[in-house]
Amino acid sequence: MEQRTFGKTGLEVSVVGFGGAPIGVLETEQSTVEAILDILLESGVNLIDTAAGYRGSEEAIGNAVGRRRDEYVLVSKCGQAFEDLPGEAWSAELITATVDRSLQRLQTDHLDVMLLHTCDQEVLERGEAVEALAQAREAGKIRFAGFSGDNQAAAYAATLDEIAVIQTSINVCDQANIDRVLPVARDHEIGVIAKRPLANAAWKDLNDQPGFYAGYAETYTERLAWMDVTPQDLGFEENEWAEIALRFTLSADGVHTAIVGTTNPDHVSANLAAAARGPLSEDEVGRIRIAFFEAQSEKGEDWLGQT
Repeated sequence: MEQRTFGKTGLEVSVVGFGGAPIGVLETEQSTVEAILDILLESGVNLIDTAAGYRGSEEAIGNAVGRRRDEYVLVSKCGQAFEDLPGEAWSAELITATVDRSLQRLQTDHLDVMLLHTCDQEVLERGEAVEALAQAREAGKIRFAGFSGDNQAAAYAATLDEIAVIQTSINVCDQANIDRVLPVARDHEIGVIAKRPLANAAWKDLNDQPGFYAGYAETYTERLAWMDVTPQDLGFEENEWAEIALRFTLSADGVHTAIVGTTNPDHVSANLAAAARGPLSEDEVGRIRIAFFEAQSEKGEDWLGQT
């Protein structure tokens, strides 16, 4: 598994990471979570991403691989309010309590990265949330602070001294952050996690999408239809959209790892095999980018990154 230096963190991360949202939201059996994570770790995947807001995900990951803590880079997210935690959203009190709860759930004494989970730029500018993460870092509870989000808020976050990692949407149907966020991230040596690299399988019929994906899948499905590009146009077989999508995301300059969530161990091998084939060619990337720009122009819209 190829590894890339994770910006100024100095960590080495696998180009494919595990996204922990589906296992929680879709209430995946613990034995299945264990099977998926064991396969990934044995295959060289070393970044695991989750969030306090992904119901059951932190607990499942902690129970599955807490005993193997030194084998992976652990990322979680915080900032949103919870009924069982004190403090308002984005307050220092809430963030501190969320960090402490995440450590317990994930069965560890530290997180490698804690991200603010999609707040707006105004919250970042107030500074309390970022400072709370800085204090958690000073206390040894986290190693690096970061931000998960899109568009101008993500570009702004990348300029902040306390921020070392950005997680942002980058895929065939969500290309705005390639131009608006990645250049700033490169300039500031930010570690970049690409989320939704498979574009929520926008090539599938919406009726085949689980409810968890419905909102994002609908937008991405509409965009892909307007783009009017097929795998055959790119020199691939009709059933190879997933490989194209993942390799497109990994082709973006400044992306260090792309997190893929799954509840099916059988999908793991296919994703790893696709990543092993490396980035798409410049011509293939160019065709997808042109299709995106022409489609949004024809639609008369500015296709921003989905938060």
